[in-house]
Amino acid sequence: MNRIGLYLRRSVALALATGDVAAHDFWLQPRDFRVEPGSEWTITLQVGHGAARQRSPIPLQRIERFDAIAPDGRTVGAHGSLHPGRDDADASLRLDAPGTWMVVLETDSRAHSRLPALRFNDYLDSEGLTPALEWRRRTRRMDVDGSEIYSRVAKTLVQVGPVASQEHDPTTAPAGLDLEIVPERNPVAEPRAPTLPVHVLYHGTALAGARITLTLLEDDAEPVAMRTTDAAGRAVFEVPSHGSWLLNVVWTRVLPEGSDAEFDTTFSSLSFGYPDSEPP
Repeated sequence: MNRIGLYLRRSVALALATGDVAAHDFWLQPRDFRVEPGSEWTITLQVGHGAARQRSPIPLQRIERFDAIAPDGRTVGAHGSLHPGRDDADASLRLDAPGTWMVVLETDSRAHSRLPALRFNDYLDSEGLTPALEWRRRTRRMDVDGSEIYSRVAKTLVQVGPVASQEHDPTTAPAGLDLEIVPERNPVAEPRAPTLPVHVLYHGTALAGARITLTLLEDDAEPVAMRTTDAAGRAVFEVPSHGSWLLNVVWTRVLPEGSDAEFDTTFSSLSFGYPDSEPP
C-alpha cells in the first residue's frame, strides 16, 4: 500500500474511534456549484472523508465568521443564515449578482485535542507538520502525549448565473483568514485551464513546506494528488474540468510555555466544482 493509502486508512480508523477531533478534513459543501441569481442556495458543513464522512456537529456559537464575497469584492455578512444541524442544510443564502462568489467560514480556536504520544507524532508526520515534529524531537517530548487547540477555516466558490469574465475576482484575492489557499486563477472561469496554481498564506505571509491535498468529492476515500508548497508558498495541481473538488492544508505553531496545549493548529480548505457537476 502506498503512503497516501496507508495514511488515509489510519485516518479513517482514528476518526471512527475518536470522532470529530480526528476528522481533519472540513469543508463547505454546496448543494449546487451553480445557481440562478436570487434563488435559494444551501450549504452543509462536512467533516471527514470516505467511511468517516459526515455533517459536522460544530455548534453555531463556535462559528465566528460566515461571509459571502460578491464578484465586485463587496462582503455580505451571512452569519444570520446559519442554522447548523437543521434538516438537510446548515445554511441557506440568496446570492443576487451574477459571477463567481466566494463564501467564507471561520471558527474560533476553543476546540482542544489530546492524543497519546505515538498517535500524535504519527498525525504530525502524516499531515506534513514537520516543524512541529522536529520541535517535539528537539525538546525531547516524543514520548509525551500531544495536545493542540485548533480552528477550522473554509472557503467555497459558487457560480451565480452564466460563467463570464469579470473585472473583479474575489477567488484570487486573500479573504484574511489565518491560513488560506488562494488560487492564482478562478478555477471555474472560461476558458478552463488544465492546471490550477495556488499559493498558501499563513497570517498573510507565504507559507513554504505546507502539504496540500486535492480530493475529488464524488470519490473521496483517497486524495488524487498531494503537493508541498515551495519557498514562495506555491503549488500547482492538474484539475480535470469536471467534478467537485476539495483542497486541504493544515499548519500549526508552538504555543508559549505554560499554555493549555502545545500547539495552535488551523485546518483550511477550498471547495469548488464545475457547473455541470452533480453534487457528491
